[in-house]
Amino acid sequence: MTGFVKARRPLAPPEESLHTQNAEAELFVRAQELQVLNEELRQANARESRVALTLQEAMLHSPDLPRPGVAVRYLPAVGTLNVCGDWYDVTDTPKGGFTAAVGDVVGHGLEAAAVMGMLRSALSAAMRATNGPAQALQVLGLYASSVAGAMSATAVKVKIDTNEQVITYSSAGHLPPVLLHPAGDAELLDEATDPPLATRSEHRARPEARVAYRHGDCLVLYTDGLIERRDEDIDDSIARLTAALAACAGLDAERLADSLLARLGVSEGAADDIALVVISL
Repeated sequence: MTGFVKARRPLAPPEESLHTQNAEAELFVRAQELQVLNEELRQANARESRVALTLQEAMLHSPDLPRPGVAVRYLPAVGTLNVCGDWYDVTDTPKGGFTAAVGDVVGHGLEAAAVMGMLRSALSAAMRATNGPAQALQVLGLYASSVAGAMSATAVKVKIDTNEQVITYSSAGHLPPVLLHPAGDAELLDEATDPPLATRSEHRARPEARVAYRHGDCLVLYTDGLIERRDEDIDDSIARLTAALAACAGLDAERLADSLLARLGVSEGAADDIALVVISL
C-alpha cells in the first residue's frame, strides 16, 4: 500500500490546473474562429470563381464562322478555381477571310481573367485598325505596358486570306502555331517570333511572316499547357505535339481537337491552363 501511494503522480497544484483549463478554453475559441474564417474564405473563393467564370463565358464564346470548320477548347488547370488567363479569339474580316489568336496571361483567378479580357479585346480592336498581325501585336504591346498584370503575357495572331490561301502571322513570345497537312506532315509557323508583351525597353516593329496553305490543311493554335511537361525540353514537347497531330491528320476540326487532347493525355485538363483553336482550311 505504501508503494502504491508513492507511485501515484502528485495532483497538479490548483494554479496549474486552472491555467490548463484556461488554455484549453482559449484553444477551443481559436479553433471556432478559424473554422468561421475558413468558411468565409471558401465563400469568397466561390464568389470570385462565379464572377470570373461569368466574365470568361461572356468573352470566350465559341465562334460561328460559316466557311471553315472551327473548333475551340478551353480547359482550366486542374485544381484551380476554373478560371485562368488563357484566351482565344476568332473573328471574320470585312474583305473575306478571318483572324484567329490565342494568348496566355501569367497567373490564375479573377485578376488574370480580367487582364485576359482586356488584352483580348485590345488585340481584336488593334487588328481592325491596323494592316496585319505584327502591327496589331505592336499596338497590344504598348497597351500591355500600362496594364497591371500584363507583363510577360504571350500571344500569337494569324490572318487567313481565303482568296489567296495565305496565312499571315506574328508571335509575341508564344509557342508556334502548327500547319498540319493531309498527309500528316506538320509545319511550324515559327519565323516571326518576338519577346512577350510589355518586356521590351524600346519601341520597334514586330516581325511578320506569310505561308501558303492548301485545301485540306489544318491550322492549330494553342497555349503552353497543352504540351509543356515538368522536366521536359520544349523541343521534345513540340515533337510530341507534331507526332500526335500526324496521327490525327484527315479529321475534321471538332474530332481533331478531341483526339489531340486525348493523345496528349489532357482531355480532363493538365497542370496548366489550356486554350486550343483548330481550323480546317
